[in-house]
Amino acid sequence: MRIGFDKAFIILIKVLTLFSLLLLSFIIIFVFKEGYIFFKEVPILKFITGTTWNPLSDPRNLSIFNIILATLYVSLVAIIIALPIGVGSALLLSGYVKERPRLIIRGLIDIIAGIPSVIFGFIGLMVLVKFFEKFFDFPSGESVLAGGILLAVMVLPYIISTCDETMDKLYRKHSPAAQAMGISKIYILRTIVLPQSLRGIVAATVLAFGRAMGETMAVMMVIGNAPIMPRLLGKCQTIPSLIALEMGMAEVGSLHYHALFAAGFVLMVILLMINVALYYVKRSLNR
Repeated sequence: MRIGFDKAFIILIKVLTLFSLLLLSFIIIFVFKEGYIFFKEVPILKFITGTTWNPLSDPRNLSIFNIILATLYVSLVAIIIALPIGVGSALLLSGYVKERPRLIIRGLIDIIAGIPSVIFGFIGLMVLVKFFEKFFDFPSGESVLAGGILLAVMVLPYIISTCDETMDKLYRKHSPAAQAMGISKIYILRTIVLPQSLRGIVAATVLAFGRAMGETMAVMMVIGNAPIMPRLLGKCQTIPSLIALEMGMAEVGSLHYHALFAAGFVLMVILLMINVALYYVKRSLNR
């Protein structure tokens, strides 16, 4: 009876895995099919290297180089801010916080990860943007920096959770022997736990970067949504915010409509390239 149940469970897992892969494949094929119609009209090289996005002009200028740069720029700012804080927090949780408070803190971190992005966007718009305008005398607080700070807060739980799982296991493994030899906690964390956690840190970076590049609503509310060359203290527009803002107003079947699908396909390709690159970095750390 038990053997039959185990076989049925294995078959169910395989079916669900296959279903997930098929669903992902259908999404990629659908986006590519809709974007390919645009690429037959506009060469892909011109689309990704041109600097003008104006679907109302005649002839239409539909190029997303500035938007690609803005997407990468905002996400990179978020990772630069969040990664040191996340890794430091994970080290603190794994080495200095007792089990019960640690579980409570991890629960609160998971709650933060589950807050809807529009709530973060509303807080960013009313607090972060206003703060820049008032205390730094910016003409507009909507900027790459505002989007990066907001995204850093949003991806921080993913970094902390991923790193903490790896670091906690390593600390539990090496702590008894190290304490028996009189080695301090900070030395264990700095020389043993942190170097051996590089794979987990890379995994956290991949997860956080993908989350940052795909975020739409919160970022859209604080970056100004101007498809111009991004500057740290200037406005910009990311690919997800472009699609979210213009898909509803684009005429179905028009060149503008298919250009938005083409932009989405470019975003997926960029994410795939980044994930592959970081995968090889992670694999090289195993050698």
